[in-house]
Amino acid sequence: MSALDQARELLRAFPVVDGHNDLPWALREQVRYDLGARDIAAAQQAHLHTDIPRLRAGGVGAQYWSVYVRSDLPDPVPATLEQIDCVRQLLARYPADLAPALTAADMEAARAEGRIASLMGAEGGHSIANSLGTLRGLYALGVRYLTLTHNDNTAWADSATDEPAVGGLSAFGREVVREMNRLGMLVDLSHVAATTMRDALDTSTAPVIFSHSSARAVCDHPRNIPDDVLERLPANGGVAMVTFVPKFVLQAAVDWTAAADENMRAHGLYHLDTTEEGMKVHRAFEQSHPRPVATAATVADHLDHMREVAGVDHLGIGGDYDGTAFTPEGLDDVSGYPHLIAELLERGWSKTDLAKLTWQNAVRVLGAAEDVARDLTATTGPSNATIGELDG
Repeated sequence: MSALDQARELLRAFPVVDGHNDLPWALREQVRYDLGARDIAAAQQAHLHTDIPRLRAGGVGAQYWSVYVRSDLPDPVPATLEQIDCVRQLLARYPADLAPALTAADMEAARAEGRIASLMGAEGGHSIANSLGTLRGLYALGVRYLTLTHNDNTAWADSATDEPAVGGLSAFGREVVREMNRLGMLVDLSHVAATTMRDALDTSTAPVIFSHSSARAVCDHPRNIPDDVLERLPANGGVAMVTFVPKFVLQAAVDWTAAADENMRAHGLYHLDTTEEGMKVHRAFEQSHPRPVATAATVADHLDHMREVAGVDHLGIGGDYDGTAFTPEGLDDVSGYPHLIAELLERGWSKTDLAKLTWQNAVRVLGAAEDVARDLTATTGPSNATIGELDG
């Protein structure tokens, strides 16, 4: 049996839990949530990385749908609610394939039914507008992780890709983490500065996640995880979910991407624009400036390193599909996960270790956050602290 056939067989038993997919934002940008215009029950290769046939082909058993909104929006909370509504519309439209999930038990139940467990993660602390009440509101609506920042700082947390402002987490930022622990909402440290990662690990009593980040020692980009942080995951119990974004996994792609982003801005476009107009500009730039191409082996290099530093019990997968203009060769869309698993099999990863990578670690970490929340809510009420009170 070929490695690819073995990979597909393994994924039938232990499917992928993917930590981050931006389909809701793509649907907002492309068709303003007109799900009929992007019916993901059918192939959507011309428009999206994601549809149900390719999720099935890729062996995906659970997906955290990102309810991301841009951090430069003047009022991000209504836009975040619209993103949540989009996920709910998807669940209502495709109940045979997508199962709503709030807990680790829900994820296991969906797997037993042969459906794709669908969870939500809010990408960026700007989505709570400096309000712990809003944080609780998002949790009540089903959001199960919050990425503390996106590309820009919040008033209480430093981003990896912005100028340092508070030196990691402010006092209010630490209160956000504590309230997330009390709720059972996973603290997501993708996108945050290394100082913020360390402060969050110092503060959190529950396991953290990196929903879509790779290893800085392999590709020196600030979006990736330094080794000293990876080394802390075993004590915390958290999970780092490797991402596929070429500019975060391939060193040669870092400089190319900086030039491509500048080209987008020169055309008056947001550098992460993946609309038809944005992709036309991207493709024209790529034609005159050939793009360095990452592969499944590139991503596997990160996983090899992360396993060595953090251990196999602390790894997962977060592809960032539909949130990136470019993808690695062989991992072109959500059907590609078997190619990564085959690459790891050929490198000697055991099926036991691969089951942890694809399914078991991600389910365990959500269950552990639920356990911490159960203990905390027995003794601790909701925090009503404000950023003004704590940060001045």
